[in-house]
Amino acid sequence: MSDRKFLDTVYDLDGAETTRAFYDAWSDSYDREVADNGYATPGRIADALLRFQTDRNAPVLDLGCGTGISGAALRAAGFSVLDGSDFSAEMLALARAKGIYRKLMQADMTDPMPFADAAYATIAAVGVLNPGHAPAAVLDDMIGKLPPGGVSVFSLNDHALADPSYEGRMNEHLDAGSAVLLFREHGAHLPKIDLESSVYVLRKT
Repeated sequence: MSDRKFLDTVYDLDGAETTRAFYDAWSDSYDREVADNGYATPGRIADALLRFQTDRNAPVLDLGCGTGISGAALRAAGFSVLDGSDFSAEMLALARAKGIYRKLMQADMTDPMPFADAAYATIAAVGVLNPGHAPAAVLDDMIGKLPPGGVSVFSLNDHALADPSYEGRMNEHLDAGSAVLLFREHGAHLPKIDLESSVYVLRKT
């Protein structure tokens, strides 16, 4: 039987402080629980990014990096300069211990992102854009912070896909010509709980 102590309730969270406390409490068992449920999206994100970001030495921001599972997948794919941000101090402590990141920042992604425009040629958001965690408006900041030609890679799980605001916000950028869609693929996210996700790669125009 798979371990689902926290996964059973994570998509029902409401409010920043409640969510932060939840992830702090989950931090010690997070890696084990998601691995037990077949967490596939970090590897899918890294594989997708490899197709469109040829400079493996360009800094990548891992937005909502959590304990560093996503950073480990990006590092394994060859991306050598990784910074991470997350709002959970306990998650960040575990990410720091893995030695994957050049720099880690504690920040709420719904607030202004604590870095300069064009600081990163790539911004990744792996498994973080979903109801109860990060609203669709975060896509505006991700795209806005990139330089022209910069790449945003992110996932939307089935919960996010059921909320029209997420793909709707992405389509607003595509329709306005502020970004172009390079890649979209639906596939496994947490297969042991029958949850899938779509992975997207956008390039800022």
